[in-house]
Amino acid sequence: RSNAGGPNKTDARNAKMPGEYAWTPDPETASRTNIGRFMTRHDIADYAELVQRSTTDVAWFWDAVVKDLGIEFFEPYTQVLDTSRGVPWARWFLGGRLNLTHHCLDRHAHSPRGDRPAIVWEGEDGQTRRVSYKELDAETCRLANALRGLGLGVGDRIGLLMPMVPETVAAFLACAKIGAVVVPIFSGFGASAVAERLRDGEARLLITVDGFRRKGRLIDTQRVAVEASASCPDLEHVLVLHHHGRKELTRPGFELWWHEAVATQSARAATESMDAEDPVLIAYTSGTSGRSKGSVHVHGGFLVKIAQEAAHQVDMCEDDLLFWVTDLGWIMGPWEVVGALAQGGTVFLYDGAVDFPAPDRLWALVERHNVSILGVSPTLVRLLMTHGTEPLTRHDLNSLRILGSTGEPWNPSPWHWFFEHVGGGRCPIINFSGGTEVGACFLSALPITPLKPCALVGPALGMDLDIFDSEGKALRSGVGELVCKQPWPGMTRGLWRDRERYLQSYWSRWPDVWVHGDWASRDSDGDWFLHGRSDDTLNIAGKRIGP
Repeated sequence: RSNAGGPNKTDARNAKMPGEYAWTPDPETASRTNIGRFMTRHDIADYAELVQRSTTDVAWFWDAVVKDLGIEFFEPYTQVLDTSRGVPWARWFLGGRLNLTHHCLDRHAHSPRGDRPAIVWEGEDGQTRRVSYKELDAETCRLANALRGLGLGVGDRIGLLMPMVPETVAAFLACAKIGAVVVPIFSGFGASAVAERLRDGEARLLITVDGFRRKGRLIDTQRVAVEASASCPDLEHVLVLHHHGRKELTRPGFELWWHEAVATQSARAATESMDAEDPVLIAYTSGTSGRSKGSVHVHGGFLVKIAQEAAHQVDMCEDDLLFWVTDLGWIMGPWEVVGALAQGGTVFLYDGAVDFPAPDRLWALVERHNVSILGVSPTLVRLLMTHGTEPLTRHDLNSLRILGSTGEPWNPSPWHWFFEHVGGGRCPIINFSGGTEVGACFLSALPITPLKPCALVGPALGMDLDIFDSEGKALRSGVGELVCKQPWPGMTRGLWRDRERYLQSYWSRWPDVWVHGDWASRDSDGDWFLHGRSDDTLNIAGKRIGP
């Protein structure tokens, strides 16, 4: 495998046969990527050595990442990794104090970068907004002060039931700023699913909107929030952002308007100094394989892991506009916000359906706003493929330099369609896979690696992965269980209020080995592939039956 690479050039072979490389990077461009510079700085010769060094000594690698990305601690850590409480309860950056909001917002807003855009937004109705780092900081501080005025602070859980609008980012950052724990909830959920997550997280406040539009139809989010709150005894208030829909509160006193709460607040607010292991986020799984799990993520580990992935995997830089088609309620929502802002770049938010009012809406967004990094799911590509290539040909997509994908395994036809028609055969598809509990990803391509259709290339950096057979032995061929043999900074610090379920779900099969529940394999070139969920598989009469 070549160590050379870069996101802008290709050998243009556009391979069609399984096992062939579709994209081969250019050495000169590779050296200018974030990961290329990291390799040069640490005298790493090629991709194989990069993976080997990052997984053989994980403490060295993650310490090097902190220094390489300039992640700012208020107080430096004295130890990178501590497993004295057991590998499932590993702690990172001991003694260090920091705040995710400081690194993603404060330091940019009060620097020459302050007037640069932190957020570019478009609504389904065509409205647009650009929010600078200074403006985002002011709104975040006003909201942080309002939250403190409601008696909220360190350790309190705050639910977010919001579409992808600029205030959603301000709310996320304001909660982290005061040391509260964010509980993001998918904006499309009904009242029962919202209530389940609020109850489990014991949230004291829910921040929501009065409504938003999907395909021209008004979604009455305020009604959902109020209905959900009826069965949440810990909930004290619902804070409502006027976005679309109703203009009145149904339960005044319990419901509060955002604009009234922040109107008299100062645009400056102190940022709490948090221990690196203090929780910042409870991210709930979808619940498709049982009761939804509340994955606990912390200020230090979550920030470091996400910042590293955005910098090294999709090569996020200051001048990039990152757009991942997602919702804050799924892990890729926090990923794109933290990843883009940690690098001092710009996150693009779209509040609407990507095929409305016409099937070219997504491509129009890319052209109009000069999106440079676009992330999707394979399912979305399969949907857009049904409209053919004509909607694509109406738009200039040359601003794109990196394509991303996650959420499920690819099959060849949509992978090639995305690569050839959206990326023009010149943009690498950085395919990666992980999970809510992982805090990011296990497997990932890099912009310095040749790419095969549908492949995940190899372990994400710093992730000591393997494929085990049913006896716990490493497989070099065939399909087996994807496992991780060492801890990583972004791993969940257990499941909220459910220690035993955490241990049973991930650590019970083999000692000190995380079993993720995915089938994986490697081909003869060493490229990794996923084959679906192993924990959804039934063994019937000796045959494995699964989706």
